[in-house]
Formats: sequence, C-alpha cells, structure tokens
Amino acid sequence: MPSRSQSSAGEIAGRQSAGAVFAAFLQLGCTAFGGPVAHLGYFREAFVVRRRWLDDRAYADLVALCQFLPGPASSQVGMAIGLAKAGPLGMLAAWVAFTAPSALLLIAFGYGVTTYREFMPDGVLHGLKVVAVAVVAQAVWGMARSLCPDRPRMTMALLAAIAALMAPTPLTQILIILAGAAAGLAGLKAEDSKGKGSLPIAIGRGWAVAALALFAALLAGLPLAAAAGSSHALDLIDSFYRTGALVFGGGHVVLPLLQAEVVPPGWVGNDAFLAGYGAAQAVPGPLFTFAAYLGTVGETAPNGWAGGLICLLAVFVPSFLLVAGALPFWEGLRHRSGVRRALMGVNAAVVGLLLAALYDPVWTSAIHRPADLALGLAALAALAVWKVPPWAVVIATAAGGWALAAA
Repeated sequence: MPSRSQSSAGEIAGRQSAGAVFAAFLQLGCTAFGGPVAHLGYFREAFVVRRRWLDDRAYADLVALCQFLPGPASSQVGMAIGLAKAGPLGMLAAWVAFTAPSALLLIAFGYGVTTYREFMPDGVLHGLKVVAVAVVAQAVWGMARSLCPDRPRMTMALLAAIAALMAPTPLTQILIILAGAAAGLAGLKAEDSKGKGSLPIAIGRGWAVAALALFAALLAGLPLAAAAGSSHALDLIDSFYRTGALVFGGGHVVLPLLQAEVVPPGWVGNDAFLAGYGAAQAVPGPLFTFAAYLGTVGETAPNGWAGGLICLLAVFVPSFLLVAGALPFWEGLRHRSGVRRALMGVNAAVVGLLLAALYDPVWTSAIHRPADLALGLAALAALAVWKVPPWAVVIATAAGGWALAAA
C-alpha cells in the first residue's frame, strides 16, 4: 500500500506535514552531489516522479521562477516546494534538511582544513562527478519529453542550448529565458492549465509584499549599518547577505564573488579559501554552504561555529525573502493565457539550458576516458531502467570511481 507521500500514478499528492518535507529533503541533503543542475534532477526524481507532490509543468514553472531570482536556484526550488506543501514551516524544514548536512561537513572541514583530504580516497570525488552526468541526463530526457513535445518547442530548446554553449555566462542564461518567454508568447498556443500543476501557497500577498520590502530594506540598510559601526559580525552579515541577494546563476558563480568579499580584506587567507573550494566539491547539497566554511576559518572573531552559522544564515536569508515574496504572485500569474504561453517558451528554454549544462560543466568535468563513460552509463541505467534509489546509485558510483582510480 503506498504511503501518504507516494500517490498512485496520475494523482498529485496533497498537503504534507513539515516532518514529511524534512525527511524527504534530508535524504536529498545527504545524497545530492553534483551541483545545482544535478540537484534539479534529484528534485524532479524525488518530487515529480516518485512522490508526485507536483507535476512536471508545475516543477518546470518553479525552476523558471527561480532562474529569474538571484541566489541559489536549486535551494530556492526546494524552499518553494516546502512552502507549497507545508506552508512557512515546510519552507524552513526543506531548507534546514537540504542544507544542514553539507554545512556541518564544511564547518568540520574548516576545523581541520589542513588534513581534510585524508578523509576522501582517490577517485571518490571523480565518481561523484560521474553520477552527476547520469542524474542530469535523466532529468534532461524526462523534462524534454514532457515540456518539448512538439517541433517548435524542441527547436527552441536546441537554440537555447546552442546559445548557452556559445556564450556561457549568467547574463546569457537570463537573456535565453527572456527570449524563450517572448517566443512562447508570440508563437505558441496556450495549453489548458486547469487542474494541472496546482501550487497552493499558504502566504498571503500582504505578507509577500512585506517580505519583498524587507529584502530591499536589508539590501540598502546593511551596508550603511556596517559602515557606521565597528562590528565584524555586522560586516560579515552585510557581505554575505549582499552576495546572496545579488548573485545570478548560483552554484559556482558565488565562489569568485565570495573570494572578492573575504580575501582582499584579510578575513580569510587565499590558501584557506582554495582548500575550502576543494572541500565544497566533495560534499552533497548546495554550494552556497561554502559560506559556513568561510565563517568558520575566518581570522577575526566571530569565527568557528558561530562565524559559520552567521555567514550561512546571511547568505540564504535573501532567498527566503525572495521566494516568499514572489511565489504568491507567481501562482496567480502563471495560469493566465499570455503568461501560460510565455511559460511554455521559458520551459523549453530551461530544457535547453539543462542540455547545455549537461555538457559543460557536468560532462566536461567528469568524462575524460572510456572507463568514465562506462561508469556513467551504468549509473544512468541504474536510475532510468532499474529504478535504483538515487542515494544507492551515488554510493555505488563513488565506489566505482575509487576502483577506477586504484586500477
């Protein structure tokens, strides 16, 4: 008999408890390796395919919204799913569960930065990169079948992929999404959205406006407060909040921005920064938890656990406010005919962006020889054909990478 979190085929599960949201995201927080693009693949498998908490269209709409927002797109998608299924407490539960494992690991790495490499055998990190290839390939195939079922949308997806590969910048991604929206509005016929992709949001528009106002107030006010005071804690909050509020593209894009914030003023040494960068590649969950490491290894108090938690919260608070502020309006807008047509184009563009990301950086960082391709194909078969749980595929592929390195 299926559990409450697993509906029968064709039926979208209803409201969930915060505990159910926490349990689902904790599993992902412990096993979702491979960066933000791979995380979107894990999320789709967990919440669209297996648990059926939302359908492909609603999921793609969330991805499109979070691509527009600054901050970590995969974490914001998780926050939005938690908010839709269990209200504000579910939003918090999704973020804590998905973020805590990597944050704790990186804080621990911060305390033992000079010896952290001893904890990871040769080849394991490479195996984790290979499994990301399988996860993203499965996501691209599944979303393409659902969101690009005709020639116009498949053409839009391919053009988006070509543009993203020719000019791989965060600005290009935003322009591609805007172009997809314009093409969809001008050239596609709106699909009926009744009964499809419902996202019941438990936050009213008044609270949403308040969240957006607080976001803007903090963005403008924190630099003034930091300049007027002499508190290093306030300096950290200002720098990391500003980074989380202004970075587009998420993932690896945040790393050079954080380096510019913490290395020149002498808060973190460049060697320590680079050591943490390596550690961040080896843990599951969002790359934005790198902020916890930087707060831990800071040379001025607050540092250690306190500094790590301060920086972690500061870099993610903008995402909470943006998701809570945007999602109530997004839910109403996305069912209108014109918005629906634009979203069809955006969804096709998102498929193209995922296809481009499958090649660079996912494929190019993982597949270097025939043995890597064989391991990736085995992981893809385990996920797509044999329906092996993703966490088991992650462990097996990491072990495979270790074995290949030892051979």
